[in-house]
Amino acid sequence: MQPVMKISLSAITLAMLPIYQSYADEFSYPLNQPSQTDFGGVGLIQMPSARMAPEGELTLGATYNDEYHHYNVSLQLLPWLETTIRYTLVQDLLYSNDPNFSDDTKYTDKGIDVKVRLLKESYWIPETAIGVRDFGGTGLFDGEFIAASKHVGPFDFTIGVGWGYIGNSGNLTGDKRSSDDCGRGTDYKGKGGSFDIDRMFTGCSALFGGVEYQSPWSPLRLKLEYDGNDYKSDFPVTRGNITMPQDSKFNYGVLYRLGDWGDLRLSYERGNTWTFGFNLNTNFNDLKSTWLDDPAPDYHPGKNHASYKLSDEAWEQLAQDLHQIAGYEDPSIYADNDSITVVSPQTKYRERNEALLRASTLLANQGPQASEYRIVETSNYQPVTETRINAEQFAKVANHEEINTSVADVAQNQNPTTPQGTLYARSEKQWDYSFSPTLQQSFGGSENFYMFNIGVNAGANYWFTKHVEFGGSVYFNIYDNYDKFLYEVPPDGTDLKRVRTLVRQYINDNPVRMNNLQLTWMDQVSSNWYAQAYGGYLEMMFGGIGGEILYRPLGSNWAVGFDANYVVQRDPDSQFGFFKEEVQFDPLTNRNYRVQTGGLTGHATLYYQPQWNWIPNTLLKLSAGQYLTEDKGLTIDFSKQFDSGVIAGAFAAFTDLSSEEFGEGSFNKGFYISIPFDVMTVKPSTNRATISWLPLSRDGGQMLNRKYQLFNVTDARSPWYGRNAIN
Repeated sequence: MQPVMKISLSAITLAMLPIYQSYADEFSYPLNQPSQTDFGGVGLIQMPSARMAPEGELTLGATYNDEYHHYNVSLQLLPWLETTIRYTLVQDLLYSNDPNFSDDTKYTDKGIDVKVRLLKESYWIPETAIGVRDFGGTGLFDGEFIAASKHVGPFDFTIGVGWGYIGNSGNLTGDKRSSDDCGRGTDYKGKGGSFDIDRMFTGCSALFGGVEYQSPWSPLRLKLEYDGNDYKSDFPVTRGNITMPQDSKFNYGVLYRLGDWGDLRLSYERGNTWTFGFNLNTNFNDLKSTWLDDPAPDYHPGKNHASYKLSDEAWEQLAQDLHQIAGYEDPSIYADNDSITVVSPQTKYRERNEALLRASTLLANQGPQASEYRIVETSNYQPVTETRINAEQFAKVANHEEINTSVADVAQNQNPTTPQGTLYARSEKQWDYSFSPTLQQSFGGSENFYMFNIGVNAGANYWFTKHVEFGGSVYFNIYDNYDKFLYEVPPDGTDLKRVRTLVRQYINDNPVRMNNLQLTWMDQVSSNWYAQAYGGYLEMMFGGIGGEILYRPLGSNWAVGFDANYVVQRDPDSQFGFFKEEVQFDPLTNRNYRVQTGGLTGHATLYYQPQWNWIPNTLLKLSAGQYLTEDKGLTIDFSKQFDSGVIAGAFAAFTDLSSEEFGEGSFNKGFYISIPFDVMTVKPSTNRATISWLPLSRDGGQMLNRKYQLFNVTDARSPWYGRNAIN
């Protein structure tokens, strides 16, 4: 029943109206919405549930109590797949027993959780899911579970079976007399970060469950949980002799929703512990662009159709309008008796049909009479695609002569051809420059939990021809906390060449440094083949020579590339020098370490965009080859693109190094989010900002950071990074 507003409502009634409206009537309750656990991921309080957040939901969470501080990021990657990255600071333990190495940094656990939905809820069947907690961490919280959840009015009931940390009470199976974890073992494998499959679904198992109640007041939810853990094998207990008694098996929680962007959590756990937490959330599918853009031109052809010749001023105006209104930057324009051809990169619209509509309208309005418009999209002066539009058919679209037609219906994509006719307008721009803010960061290190540097990259390049470029960039460091590094070389016993762990010397000791200075040759060598060769200072830490070839059929969902490089590690004590001696000495650790004084690195890479309904809008990259520290192996990179164009991805490099040889973390891995500029600003743009998370920077599985990658350069052939939003 909805309140009826009348002009005669009293001031008191008006004041009470918002409170009254926040309650549902007697026939309905606010919709049940999934909420997060202390560990991140949808669930009850400590225990998970079978529920999933809406696809694309990103949640940043933090939870605090006397024993643990949890910081987590949860992303609903697919409708049936929930992923969580978590860092936990153990409050009563230090990172190491060597204060000269880790000072007072708290012991830090890094974990990855995954939950997969098996069944969707129906009238009789509960929603059912299976999941793994902390499968990519040090094993402090590792456990597995199967859970089922069922709505009954405002109540959401959950029951499940847990193993490991989730089922350590052993109320279902397991012999607690053998050990507190029923013989499962809570020590982490190797150097941590490994996938310890052998002990999954072993040890103690326990029933857990609970209920979440959505009150009539929509912001308020209450939780009651029966805990499957007894906390006798928690890390503070086994390693720090800290007591974590469990006075009650029941945990109680209250959650207050802060609109659509977050919530506050308070719980009373184990019968003796207060826990506070909060979450901030957004949805990548729902992010939308709001632009202050130049209006699209109206279609009114014919002004210049009496003559095939335009004045130089008219051609120049057409070029400027194509740049400003249609986003074809500094175009070259060719024309003959039959066609007008525009050759240019598209730098404004991810929605290519919008760019084509605007460009075709401008050509019809301001250009000479033609039967066809040809748009050759380039990248780094290399032709990538060609779109041919029949002028007569486009006129029907522009005049709305047919229902539900668009420029896409009259546009034909093909491999680019040589422009026909006379060149009437050409960009004289050979110089280019850029300024971009830069944030480099890592989490969970021994020296400090959060390590970062922020600065500005200033770049410039000059194209001698359409195939040869000379360019570089200088980094200006504004602030960093890399002075927290107490050792130049972490004393972890590894003997790898220090190709990345010397990062402090390059950043903290060089507030202004030359990042890149190289000569590049690039060409489309045949219809589907692209190539580049380069030499110079290739990145912050390496210089050398290299090359890449890429085979990418137009419109195909796959491509394959090969790159090979000979590199030498740059000397951080010299802007232009290189290490000459492989063996270096670190006075702080009083031991030697090795650097890369010359070696080969390169990979064969397969790019594949699956066409399967159960993993839509995804990109898989598989790269096999040799890395900077001369280890060999495979890097798997998987990313998902949401409706707004935001891309979330993860990578892992598996090489021939053992976990002991690699050091802490066992293998190289990381996560990233790539956000289109046009969802953050009020102007359309094809540029992106990338935020990356590295659990730990080590030396194994490290690739060269090349200035150009041909897959990115040729993106318009089958758009991934430049794909238009679909929300």
